[in-house]
Amino acid sequence: MRPTSDRVRESVFGILGSRVEGAGVLDLFAGTGALGLEALSRGARSAILVEQDPAAFSVLRRNVETLRAEGAELLNMDSLRALRHLKSRGRRFRLVFLDPPYGRGLASRAAEEMESCGVAEPGAMVVVEESSREAVPQMPPGWEIADDRRYGDTRVIFYEIPEAKETT
Repeated sequence: MRPTSDRVRESVFGILGSRVEGAGVLDLFAGTGALGLEALSRGARSAILVEQDPAAFSVLRRNVETLRAEGAELLNMDSLRALRHLKSRGRRFRLVFLDPPYGRGLASRAAEEMESCGVAEPGAMVVVEESSREAVPQMPPGWEIADDRRYGDTRVIFYEIPEAKETT
């Protein structure tokens, strides 16, 4: 488990600004829940926090209970399975955090699955945290980099998902 540092978390939420207010949030590799719980504390409507590792999930559950985080829902499962589960429930999100273990290509795989499941709303923001030593993760066509920051060994890339195109 590699929690997002306080410095990085503050910067991420400074960049996101008012996008958090009223948002449905998905924290796909939640770990301790720092990003999803911070979003709730800043006015997000709800947050689904997904963590596969049993030990990390135990810490996550304790953090949610300690903070009495209303609007938090926890899922103890693999990220790709979680995306398919959320699709089957018709869940969509305006803000998604992808903070997977570094160097395994998980951000790209999760983004591809997000795209095929349609769980991100048009115009959503996807925040990817990776090692600054890694190449920029491959994202689905049309996802545009809105911001790209480095903090020592950490790189945070903000992707905007295109708005839905109107058909005539």
